[in-house]
Amino acid sequence: MKFTLSWLKDHLETDASLEEITNKLTAIGLELEGVEDPKEALKPFTICYVEDAWKHPNADKLNICMVNNGTETVQVVCGAPNARKGMKGVFAPSGSFIPGSDMTLKPGVIRGEESNGMLCSERELMISDEHDGIIDLPEDAPLGMSFAEYAGKDDPIIEIAITPNRGDCLGVYGVARDLAAAGLGTLKAPNLDPVEGKFDSPINWNRVDGLGDDAPRAVGCLIKNVKNGPSPKWMQDRLKAIGLRPISALVDITNYVTFDLGRPLHVFDADKVKGDLTIGYAKGGETLLGLDGNEHTFEEGMIVISDENGPESIGGIMGGEVSGCTEETVNVFLESALWHPIRIAETGRKLGVDTDARYRFERGVDPLSSDWGVNVGTRLILDLCGGEPSNVTAAGDMPAWERQTSLRVSRLKTHGGADVSVAEAEEILKRLGFGSSVDGDVITVDIPSWRPDIEGEHCLVEEVLRIYGFDKIPAVALDRETVLPELAISLKQRRVAFAKKILAGRGMMEAITWSFMSDKDAELFGGVPQNLMVANPISSDLNAMRPSILGNLISAAARNTDRGFSDVALFEVGPAFRDPTPKGQDMVAAGVRAGKTGPRHWETSPRAVDLFDVKADALAALEHCGAPVKSLQVTTDAPAWYHPGRSGALRMGKQALAYFGEIHPTVSRKLGLKGRVVAFEIFMDNIPEPKKKGGKTRSLLNASSFQSVNRDFAFTVKDDVTAEKILRAAQGADKKLISAVNIFDVYKGEDMGDEKSVAISVTLQPTDKTLTDDDIEAVSQKVIAMVAKATGGSLRG
Repeated sequence: MKFTLSWLKDHLETDASLEEITNKLTAIGLELEGVEDPKEALKPFTICYVEDAWKHPNADKLNICMVNNGTETVQVVCGAPNARKGMKGVFAPSGSFIPGSDMTLKPGVIRGEESNGMLCSERELMISDEHDGIIDLPEDAPLGMSFAEYAGKDDPIIEIAITPNRGDCLGVYGVARDLAAAGLGTLKAPNLDPVEGKFDSPINWNRVDGLGDDAPRAVGCLIKNVKNGPSPKWMQDRLKAIGLRPISALVDITNYVTFDLGRPLHVFDADKVKGDLTIGYAKGGETLLGLDGNEHTFEEGMIVISDENGPESIGGIMGGEVSGCTEETVNVFLESALWHPIRIAETGRKLGVDTDARYRFERGVDPLSSDWGVNVGTRLILDLCGGEPSNVTAAGDMPAWERQTSLRVSRLKTHGGADVSVAEAEEILKRLGFGSSVDGDVITVDIPSWRPDIEGEHCLVEEVLRIYGFDKIPAVALDRETVLPELAISLKQRRVAFAKKILAGRGMMEAITWSFMSDKDAELFGGVPQNLMVANPISSDLNAMRPSILGNLISAAARNTDRGFSDVALFEVGPAFRDPTPKGQDMVAAGVRAGKTGPRHWETSPRAVDLFDVKADALAALEHCGAPVKSLQVTTDAPAWYHPGRSGALRMGKQALAYFGEIHPTVSRKLGLKGRVVAFEIFMDNIPEPKKKGGKTRSLLNASSFQSVNRDFAFTVKDDVTAEKILRAAQGADKKLISAVNIFDVYKGEDMGDEKSVAISVTLQPTDKTLTDDDIEAVSQKVIAMVAKATGGSLRG
């Protein structure tokens, strides 16, 4: 949002300096983006007088001018055709930066004659594109005066950031209202009174049945016998300052009111409108040549304004070229209507049209402005273009905006830390436009029409505190005995940090992606219920809460591989959503690997990633978070977005602690990632809590002083026997003596048929004596027996 200082002072009577105003804007939540002071760029340029001028002796198109800048007279070589003796112009001394030419002046010699400084054109000062001659000022222009001050080019331009809930500050008047409430001046009320009509409008409004809140009210006025031409200089200067191009008085008036009062308006050339104007829904397929010069095709259900010829405007967004106003316009119809923010946003995104009107309607405008907006616009048209106004024509009803809410003043202390009295809190709310009544500690307010963002007591707490001043809230030291235990980091929070640390240590890069995704992508991960669809998404491809983090991570991996990265390894720890309740949100640590296991290296060649890489990732993170990984069962029932037969789950009983495996090729392909993709999901909330103090405690570690023994076994088992079953059976042969069991080889040849050979290494660790051959043989027989019983396999000969 941009505006000039003088524009702000049209609505705010204040003696505050520019610095005080900009500091206060940030303090009350209207964050300052920047200040552009054109006076600084034009500071070196002063009004001068040409005392004498003659032809350059060595150049036919150059003149030599003796220029008095108010302090001295210098010689300047000038090539402008209008340079002459006795004129007043704009002088730039040597050392000045010329913005229009992007150069710094230096004293020089031109065709044998000295030149010190420059007489400037408007383009060289970036005032306009005029460069046929130098600036020719009136005779009464004060010699030596700053040209910026003389020409009114000393008006600072202020730019502020507006949060989506503060649509009321998308007009200069709204900003002035907040500054006045903060004690920086007195608010000047604009003239919103009706303009007396002279006749009934020949163009009237119609609304199709069923519009409801999509377009609740439309107001208009026809002004005949207007004279459309350039808008006045003051209006053009302000529009140019905020980046708008002046077009004509009628169009400039609508743009000016949009930024001045936050009320978008539109003007139709009444002679180009056939019949009445009707607000309704598009049937689909209709087209409109917009004022942006592009042809827009409507989808079914979009809101359009039509006459008997067809669509004439995209409701609340942009008018059409056919009925647009030109210099030949004599009769104009002024529109001021209300539109539903979500419908405006949907239509604008689908058509790819972004306008200042859409920006304001999306954030909500004052519903009362549909009526007073016509009054303001009509009065400006009469003042600048003349004409004769009709009686106002309207259709629809004013939406019910009246609401009340209450503030317990004690909440300012408990919620915000500020000790504000009831009287002071009420006064602040009154200055912000809230009607109020007081009953003890409770202030009941009538919410003004321009504040649709105010929902309850918490909003009033914020309103009072931001005007009272966040800097006035005293700093309070934390009480170690009482406060810190309440702020102690929970085990679940520590586990998030543990997971991030271990996954980063395993060579993965942390990514932070949106908590949203498209509903189309969400379907790949089980879909989302309707109550998890975003009502007003920031983008059409972010319209659903994510049921899984993997979708966004795979998309991010695809972008990385497209840029030439061959070893992508990303992880994220964050929420996934099943329903809108807190219990329906899972804290998940998820990771994706694609491509190779690492970059090329002279010592070892990288290999393609596989499911065992992400299984190791998941187990490492679970172990670091305190999960009993040795007690986990591995099952093959991973969700449908994993590849069947190349994925699994890590479970404790029926509870799934993690899924891992290769992503289904259809899923990864639809998300733009080619080749093998492996991933894991760890459900942090499912990791069991440690046993409470007072229960059985773990015994101290006693390292054995006796030599351990390793024995290898190779078993022939059926193809469908899992490695986990073999490991668990071997471990159970003697839990005290067997300290570790590992698989070190798997063989499957043509001679094996439907069987395979699995080789395991068993470590025996005695604690009370050195093992004899008989002891080792006894344990070996137990291992063979247990594996045979559990798997139906046999020791390979």
